[in-house]
Amino acid sequence: MLYVADEDIERFIKEDVPYIDLTTLVLGIGDQMGRAEYFCRDKAVICGTEEALRIFEKLGVHAIKNCPSGTPVGPSECFLEVEGKAADLHMAWKVTQNLLEYCSGIATRTRRLVDKAVRINPRMTILTTRKMFPGTKSLSIKAVVAGGGYPHRLGLSETILVFPQHLEFCDGLDSFIEIIPDLKHRACEKRLIVEAESADDAVRLCRAGVDGVQFDKGDPEEIRDGIRILRSINPGIVVLAAGGINEDNIEDYASTGVDAVVTTSVYFGKPTNIGVKMSRS
Repeated sequence: MLYVADEDIERFIKEDVPYIDLTTLVLGIGDQMGRAEYFCRDKAVICGTEEALRIFEKLGVHAIKNCPSGTPVGPSECFLEVEGKAADLHMAWKVTQNLLEYCSGIATRTRRLVDKAVRINPRMTILTTRKMFPGTKSLSIKAVVAGGGYPHRLGLSETILVFPQHLEFCDGLDSFIEIIPDLKHRACEKRLIVEAESADDAVRLCRAGVDGVQFDKGDPEEIRDGIRILRSINPGIVVLAAGGINEDNIEDYASTGVDAVVTTSVYFGKPTNIGVKMSRS
């Protein structure tokens, strides 16, 4: 579903096991065979099992049972079971548990947003920003997709999204509107999306021929009224809402008729509570 480089997998292991597992070595239990069962303590959407399996494989642990990312699971439901030597199981234990807890937390929060939104607007999409913690991008994006969302922008090289900060260097909105035809000619295969600071600005941009507008921190009622005007000018214009959108207000924004909401909220919250039970084989 998403490519995670092999060096990242190696880095995850090396961060937790720089040399040896001293505890297992001192106890002298490393050669004993055992099993580990991973289960959720709460209802969740699992994510990261594919990467966990790659970690197990590198450490000589074999999978018996595995649920793919995106699988909904209930409390106490085992979604991953592996077997191997005690030394290998203990080296893989916390690395995989941490990865699964954080990824599943993002996936679960994304799924809750998606479920709330589509009950009101079945055609609306949940998009997530690139404001994830540095170094976690690949896993964060994978978790969003596992939860039913999509990335808004994977990076600056991907899309054209003009912010008010850009307009400071374009002599303001009036001057920017004058160059829109030239911009669309230069990037003819890309959509031109512009963040609007008000419904009036959005209407001006729509009349000038932009492909989409993004309302930032707009009031849902203002956005709803703005969309009616925008669609009367250009029925195909893309309308996004961004800024402070979360589980508490997603339904208000879904009811406006926007094509998508852009959110950061899914990245921040409690990890999924995942337990690991080990036993001798």
